[in-house]
Parts: sequence; C-alpha cells; structure tokens
Amino acid sequence: MKHSLYQSDISSHSHPHGHLLEKFSAGFNKEEAERLDVALQFAEDARDQDVVSRPRGIDVANTLHILRVDAQTLQAALLADPWLRENNKEVEFGPYFGEEVLKMVRGVNWLNTFNDFSREIQEPAQAELLRRMLLAVVDDVRAVLIKLAYRLQRLRMLKHEDESFRYKIARETLDIFAPLANRLGLGQLKWELEDLAFRYLEPVEYKNLAKSMDANRAERERYIHSFIQQLEEGLHENGVHAKVYGRPKHLYSIWKKMKRKHLSLDDLYDLLAVRVMVEKVGDCYAVLGLVHGLWLHIPKEFDDYIANPKDNGYQSLHTVVVGSEGKPVEIQIRTKEMHAFAEFGVAAHWRYKEGGKHDEALDRSIDSLRRLLESKGDDRELLDDFHSELFADQIFVLTPMGQVVRLKKGATPVDFAYAIHTEVGHRCRGAKVNGRIVPLTYQLKSAEKIEILTAKQGSPSLGWLDPHMGYVATSHARSKIKQWFKQQDHEKHLRAGKATLERERHKLGMAALKEAEMDDLVHHFHLPRVDDLLLAIGRGDISPAQLASTLKVPGFQPPPMQVPPKPEPVAGAVLEKVTVQGIRNLLMHFARCCNPTPGTPIVGYVTLGHGVAIHAQDCANVIQLPSHKLGRLIDVDWGEDQESFPVEIEVNAIDRKGLLKDVAHVLAQEHINILSTNTHTNTPNQSVSMGITIEIHDLGQLSQALDKIGEIHNVLRARRTGG
Repeated sequence: MKHSLYQSDISSHSHPHGHLLEKFSAGFNKEEAERLDVALQFAEDARDQDVVSRPRGIDVANTLHILRVDAQTLQAALLADPWLRENNKEVEFGPYFGEEVLKMVRGVNWLNTFNDFSREIQEPAQAELLRRMLLAVVDDVRAVLIKLAYRLQRLRMLKHEDESFRYKIARETLDIFAPLANRLGLGQLKWELEDLAFRYLEPVEYKNLAKSMDANRAERERYIHSFIQQLEEGLHENGVHAKVYGRPKHLYSIWKKMKRKHLSLDDLYDLLAVRVMVEKVGDCYAVLGLVHGLWLHIPKEFDDYIANPKDNGYQSLHTVVVGSEGKPVEIQIRTKEMHAFAEFGVAAHWRYKEGGKHDEALDRSIDSLRRLLESKGDDRELLDDFHSELFADQIFVLTPMGQVVRLKKGATPVDFAYAIHTEVGHRCRGAKVNGRIVPLTYQLKSAEKIEILTAKQGSPSLGWLDPHMGYVATSHARSKIKQWFKQQDHEKHLRAGKATLERERHKLGMAALKEAEMDDLVHHFHLPRVDDLLLAIGRGDISPAQLASTLKVPGFQPPPMQVPPKPEPVAGAVLEKVTVQGIRNLLMHFARCCNPTPGTPIVGYVTLGHGVAIHAQDCANVIQLPSHKLGRLIDVDWGEDQESFPVEIEVNAIDRKGLLKDVAHVLAQEHINILSTNTHTNTPNQSVSMGITIEIHDLGQLSQALDKIGEIHNVLRARRTGG
C-alpha cells in the first residue's frame, strides 16, 4: 500500500547529481544552493563507498524536501548519512557548514546510534519518559525531524530484513517515533510510520484489513464523489469559495479504532471522509453551518479544534453527518494554513518564518512541543508536571537495563540511587556513568547510563545531608536519608550528635561547653532539653553549619549589623534586597516565627498563595518540617555583600605537590578571601603546617570551609586558631 510521501529510493545512480541538486535547491538562495551542492556531494560519496544496505542521506533529504523543510535541515540530513559518521567526515565538512548545521548532524547521529531502547517497552509511562529524553537531549528539534525521516526510510527497507529485526524496529516505531511525529504535527510522517509498523507487527491483520478496504473501494469512491458534488453545489449557491476532496483513511488508525470501539469495518463513522479547505477562519464556521443544514449531524462526533487546538498545534473543525443511504461521512474543515501545519507541522515552521509574516500560532505550537504537553490519557503526575516544568529543569538518565529515570537538573548518583529504590540509596557507595567511575557529587546529564555500586550492608552518610557538600539535590533523596536517621537507634543519634558538637567545638578552637552555653543552644533551636538538641544534630535536622553559626566562639564577636529601627519601611527595603534563587522583587515576606535579621543564614519556604516566606535556617518550624514538605524549601540570599571578619586557620597535612593550590581552590569555591598565608614544612617527616588568615561572613561559612579542606587528599586536620 503506497502512502502520500512514498517514493522509490532516489539514491541510485539513475538520478544524476545535477537533477538532485536542482530538486533540493529549488526555492533557496544562491548561498544555500551552494551549500546543498557540497552536502549532496558528501552524501553521494557515502552512497558510493558504503557496502552496507541502510538508509541513505539522499533518500532522507528527499522525504524532508517533500515536507518543505528549510535549507539547513536538508544539509544536515545529507551530512548525517551513517557512512559519513563512521568515517569521521565531520572533520572535512565541519568548517564549511557552520555550528548550527553541525549541531543538528551531531543530534541526528546521537539519535541514530542510541539503541538503549531496543528492548520492547511494556509500560506507556516508560515510552513517554523516553520520548521526553530524546527531545531533551537534542537542542534543535529539527534533528528529531531528520531522525524521523531516517526511521521512515528504515521501515521502507524492512522487507529485506529478518523477522525478529522487523518486529523490533516496528515496535520501537509505534512506541517512540510515531508519537513524536504526532507531537511535531507531522501528519504525513505519522501515518506512514504507523502503517508500515502495523504491517510488520500484525501482518495477518494488516493483510485482511487491506483486502477488505480494496474489496469495496470502488463503491466508497462512487459514494464520496456523489457526496462531494452535492456539497460543492451547496457551497457555490451560498457564495463560499472552498476546495473539497476525499480524505484517504490510513490502515493503522482504522484498525486501532475498530479495536478500541469493538466495531466492524462497516460500522465506523469516519470510513467515508472528505476535507473542505477555505481561505479564512470565518469561512470554516460558515461551511460548518451549511453542512449541518444539508445533512443531519451526530452531535457527539463534533469537535472544534480551532477554538481549542490540540496540544501539538493541530487546528480543524470535525463533524460527522448522515448522508444518503444512511451512511455516516466525516468532514474536516480547515484553512490552508491549518492544513499546512497538519500535514507538515514543525517542518513548515522555518519556511513560514523565513518567507512571510510572523506566525504566532506556529510559535506557540513549537513552544508547546518543547514543553511536551501531552494528551489527556497520560497519568495525573505526568500531566501535572507538564504544566509546571520545562526541560531546563529536568534530566533523563538510564539504568543499566535501559529504563529511563527522570530527575531534577543537578541530580547526583545518590539522587539516582534513591529514585531507583530506597535500599539502593542507603547502600550506595559509588557510581559509574557510561562505564566510568565518577564521584558521588557528580552532576548527571541527560542520556547518561548510570550504574550504582552498593555495599551488602550499608547506611547513608550524615554528610549527604549537608547542602554545601553537593551529594544530594532532590527533596526525595533528602527526605529518605533524614527518615533513615530518624528511625535509627536513639543512643546512636545521641553519640553522633555529641561527636558532631565536639568536632565543631574543636574545629572552631573552643573550650568545652559549659552548662549555661548548652542551655543557650537548646533555647536558640526551640528544643525542650539538651538530649533533644543532641538527637537533632545526630539525625541531621541541625546541620554543622547551623550549629557553627550559633556557637559563641571566644575571640570572634563580629559587631552587630546596623539596621535602622524603622519597622515597616526598613523591613520592606531590606526585603527588596533578598533574592530567591538569584531573582529579586518576587512576592515574599519575613516569617514572624523567627523574623531573621540581615547576616543570619536564611532559607525560603514556598507557601500556598502567599509567596515565599523567609525563615532563619535554624528556625524551629523549618527544622521540624515533615518530610513531604521539604521539597518546598528553596535557596534564598540577602542579595548583597555581607560584612567580613578576619579569622586565622591552621591546616596540618602530609606535604605534596599542589597542596596549597587545592586549599586555595576550596576557599575560592566558598567565596572566602585569603589575606595571608604562612607555610612551615618539616622535611624529615614530610609534614606541613599552614597558617592562613581568611575573611568570612559567619562561623557557618567557616565550618563548611574547614570540612571541605579536611576532605582534601593528605590533609590531616583543619581548624580555627587564634583568639
């Protein structure tokens, strides 16, 4: 069964270079034609050199040419021939075609070589995540368009392959690529992809349906011809200029509807179908009124996709009327622009953009594609986040078995481990990305394959909860880690809390805390007893940085911030300087429970309907937040330089090359200025002692910096000195 896009392969030598160039370059300017000439020469060289039977760039470019794509897309399609990729020809053509075309070629090459979804996908949600991943990885959506054309060419050649390979490619096409073509608004590509895949997945059903359609084709054509004649007479009498023609039905869509509605072929409403093409949107509704006046219509089959376009940008009026002999006929009514988008979708976008007026509807449809608004059939969670998240906030990574996992951008292997299973997260000890060992703080990227290395018996580290160490980026992982610590032995938490308090005290150069000082800490964190304070520290509810900021260190008494005592105006002025994830002037307010003052560590909490509430990081309401609300905490800052204070620290280590450079790098990452350094090396035992004077904003910043210095290779100890 031939399709509207189908043409025999043109990559054979029977189509000379000049003929192909004239065809591909029609409508383009001289510079674009010259670049197409060079790209075509590369594609012809690939055809002549390659001994493998596979989709050729020339045939793919021909399919895309029919879809009216821009010149750059045609160039990229020709240059993405698999032989050129395998022989590293990008080095030769790269400088000539520019970064935009090269970006598309690399995207197509990645899509053509990515085979981690070769297994059959059982869950619709997995197929959905995979489709999102493919679009998230490829920056230019035209690369996806080219990939779809390559996949179509692969399907056309499938009859020469063995049965198992045909099934794999066909299954993958229905799961991944046909839905992508639908979202791009590419009706012609979608139909042929589906029909060819259907042919190989259900060969018996395909053959039977094709025979049934052929058996009464003459009768259907006679009936449609008579119906069109009657409709054209009605349009002419009412002065409506329109083009009316029969609409071909595609086997896969017919078969799917028969299965879904449990109907026979003769019972389908839209087996007989016509399309009416008009000039203006107003004419669409005029034709609709005329049609409903001529024939009885079926109300439940009426859809207004002009007033309510589909998420992929599709617009048209659909109605079903009862013609003579009681036969239902589906009628689609649309403008020429609507038809161009329905047939050629995003492929036509660049040609419209280059050749005429700016089309906001097309821009909106491209935007909706990037946001991937899906149909109403998806599960609720997927639908909800379509409306609130862009690809800029998400990554899509793979398990070793090819399962797609969606994570927040900035997620680490620890986040991935907890997304797989809570126990995997608890026992996580290392990770491989694409077969290479990476640190647990490594930020994952879309399309990477992650393997988690686990211990037989293991537990999460308290350090994973420290936001400044960079182990965890998702609220899901953080809540699971906190939950684990809360469920552990009471005595263990007490011991961990005491150890953390002692470590902070020693690191900051303090003597043992007196009973009154412990009572001050308990009061500050709004806890009833000392044991509750130690438990909160041991569980990670109070971070080392929060603790350090609260300790009263002798010799370190920075003067208080000078804030004018004007309650309302000054609070507003100070609030204006607060930034939420780098952005000022958002709807926010200071929380009354802790009323943070400038200079103290703060955190934002997204309220329901009242903007962002600014809390002190050690506010009792923040510390005691239930795990399901932790995801509403966001980073905020005072948004201006805070006053700095000099502090002396001492670093003891085993001497090695580059040690001072590594220490300076950590301090720079923490935005800490170095005032002076003094290094003493003991050659006999290869030890070194560094005295460094630095500027800090508060003790929390100092505590984090000392922790990170302590993690440096060969460092034995890092602590505050002086008085």
